[in-house]
Amino acid sequence: MDQKVSEAEPNQGPQDAAKKARARLASLPNLLTYGRIVAVPALVACFFLPGDIGNWLAMWIFIAAGVTDFLDGYLARAWEQQSALGRMLDPIADKLIVAASLMMLAADQTIAGWSLWAGIIILSREILVSGLREFLGSLAVSVPVSTLAKWKTTVQMVAIGFLLAGPAGDKIFAYTTLTGLILLWIAAILTLYTGYDYLRAGLRHAMSGKAD
Repeated sequence: MDQKVSEAEPNQGPQDAAKKARARLASLPNLLTYGRIVAVPALVACFFLPGDIGNWLAMWIFIAAGVTDFLDGYLARAWEQQSALGRMLDPIADKLIVAASLMMLAADQTIAGWSLWAGIIILSREILVSGLREFLGSLAVSVPVSTLAKWKTTVQMVAIGFLLAGPAGDKIFAYTTLTGLILLWIAAILTLYTGYDYLRAGLRHAMSGKAD
């Protein structure tokens, strides 16, 4: 009898591991992250709707994505449901919705002229930081998010929210688009500063000769 029990125990390991893996995939924080990724094509589709409805829907989808961005991190920590999958997908979801919003705003001329440079700066920084994080991760070097970088993200998200409301928002508050553009430039300036910090950290480790 003891022998049968001991032989059955190894079979329980893979099953338990599979259950835990499914539980992590279906955890609420991860589901919220999936929702942000699904929100990207929905937000883009709003730009093809006629009238002001598209602006308002895009803005509310973006706001909802921002709320879930806060909630998934908070709940993962509070419920101890942090996972490697969540850590991988969370920044990807953030970058996807920001990049999609900026590109569509540029396409419909809400961001135009010199303000395009602010959008380019922000998108370039996102690509730069992604590459640097991958490089530093291969060296087992962690680069924590600074307080200034968090402020940059906040200003950037508020700016995009105003710009998504755009002409529809201007009918209620005449300076909606202008406010969004000013905040976008502030975010771009903060982006340059925080991006330089990441670049300096990456170059320091690259020049140290630790990488191949």
